[in-house]
Formats: sequence, C-alpha cells, structure tokens
Amino acid sequence: MTVVGPFGLSVQDRDLTRDVQAGLEAVEAALSEAVKSDVPFITVTASHLMEAGGKRFRPLLLLLAAQFGDPGAPGVVPAAVVVELTHLATLYHDDVMDEAPVRRGTESANSRWDNSVAILTGDFLFSRASQVLADLGPEAVRMQAEAFERLVTGQILETRGPGPDGDPLLHYLDVLAGKTGSLIAVSCRIGALMAGAEPWLVETLGDFGERIGIAFQLADDVLDIASDGDESGKTPGTDLREGVATLPTLLLQQMPADPGDPDDTRLRELLAKDLSDDDLHAEALRLLRAHPALERARRETLRHAEEARALLAPLPDCAAKAALDGLCDAVAIRTM
Repeated sequence: MTVVGPFGLSVQDRDLTRDVQAGLEAVEAALSEAVKSDVPFITVTASHLMEAGGKRFRPLLLLLAAQFGDPGAPGVVPAAVVVELTHLATLYHDDVMDEAPVRRGTESANSRWDNSVAILTGDFLFSRASQVLADLGPEAVRMQAEAFERLVTGQILETRGPGPDGDPLLHYLDVLAGKTGSLIAVSCRIGALMAGAEPWLVETLGDFGERIGIAFQLADDVLDIASDGDESGKTPGTDLREGVATLPTLLLQQMPADPGDPDDTRLRELLAKDLSDDDLHAEALRLLRAHPALERARRETLRHAEEARALLAPLPDCAAKAALDGLCDAVAIRTM
C-alpha cells in the first residue's frame, strides 16, 4: 500500500501506513478539542486556520520518528498536537507581520478580524500547546522551549536583516534554520523521545528534521521562480513581486555581473526596482528563470537534501527510515 503524504512523501508499508493514518486521525481529533474555548468567539478564531487545512507535515514527521521506538506510547499524539499548535500559532503572528490577506486559500485572521485578534489568537494557541506539553515531562518541555527560542530568534533575525557587514545568504540560511528548521527538528526529536527511542536516535532524527526542513524551504524558493503555480500552490514569482530575497536572488547577488550579457544587466536593474507592475514582474521572472543563478539554487537545494539523507545512514533499516529517505527524493523532484 502507498500513501502519498505532504510534499510527495510515500509510505510503502502496510503496517506503517496503518499506524501513520491512525496517528494523524488522532492528532486531528485532538487538535479540534485543543482549540475550543469557553468563549465561543475564541473557538471560532482559533479554529480558523486549522479548518482551512494544512499538510500536517510536522505531526507526520513526529509520527515517523516515533517508529524508532514505541509508536503507540501515550505521549506521541499529544506531542504531535503541541508542535502543530505551535506552528499554527506562528502563522497567525506571521500574517500580521507580513500583512498577508490570505492564508491557505482563505481570508487570513488579521484580514477577517484585525491584527489584535490575530495576535491574541496566536497567543491563545501557544498557551494551549503549553498546557498539553506540561504533561509530557521536563525533557519534552526543555526541547520545545529551546526550539521555540530558536524560532523566535529566526523571526527577529529576519526582521532585523543581515546588517551592513553581514553576508545576506548566510543570514538567510540562519533565518531558515530558526524559523523553519527548529520546529521540524523538534517534531522529530520529541516524537522519538516520547516513543522511548535511544538518545542517539533522538538527536540524529532531530538533526535530520532540521536539515530536511531547510531543504524543503529552499525547494519552495526554486518553485516560486520555476513553477507554473500548480505545484507550488501560489502565483509564480510571489516573493519576487514582494521584493523578498530568497535563494535564487541571493545567489545572483553573489555572482559577478556580466557586462557582456544584456539579460544579466537588465535582470539586475529590474531586481532593484518595484516589481508590483505586472509587465516588469513578468520580465524579471522570465529573465531569472533563464539565469544561471536558478540552476545554482537547484544545486544548493539538492546539497541540503543529500546532507539530510546522509544523516539517516546510521539509523536501523525499517519502513520509517525508507519513508524519511523518500523525503530527500521529494526535494529533488520539487526542484526539477
């Protein structure tokens, strides 16, 4: 049996498929309960993004990591609820900071209500995650607290920028490690911990989670430029239009300008402009798709995926290991 999960993950083992499906169903039911409040309005706002869907990538990775111990251990599903509630809470805050009108194909909370409601709803979800976490033991609390600190640090670094003497590309990778990698890493780490896996497995799986999380974000950067929109799920060149520096444009900035190439010259001129104009945006997107920087971005993304795959090597052979290995292949497919 094959279950194709988020980001192209394939689970090709009957028993693992059964365990993962049952786990995800239990997580979904627990999430529905966790967002309920005695105040009906809070229940509505807290349910808003959860009901809009989502890939549940972090709970899925947590459930796979739990396979390296006892996946039926009582703390596994609550731990998955903790990481997903934390992720959902950050989305409410992100939308306020980004002034995003839409999230997951529906009106964002800050657009539907206002910034104050969105921020406080995110805080409510953080508090619910903390309540669930409190029953999982001090080691789980420490892991989650450290991950949350890194997540917030990554957000602050992004807001501050690299500084006049900083390397924009290294700064960007540091931001991704904090904002994206930390929570995916702790999903794997705490899943293995709750399942009673050996300490070295807990740490190895956490390292894998961080690396593959960064690789998927970099793959999204490539998709934002290279795709027609169907695969990425958003309009191509969204980051380009908004002036958000991502892997392809950061790599281009590192490459020496070629005065003999009019396309290179023109692209650099466009990237210094406001690309909200449709014609200028379309021209910049076309030129960037043909620029060597995009191919360099693909290679950099694949390098991160292969580094993640290498971390799996010492793990015992099992269906869960094969599924995690398949995630590395999924990165390659997304960047083609």
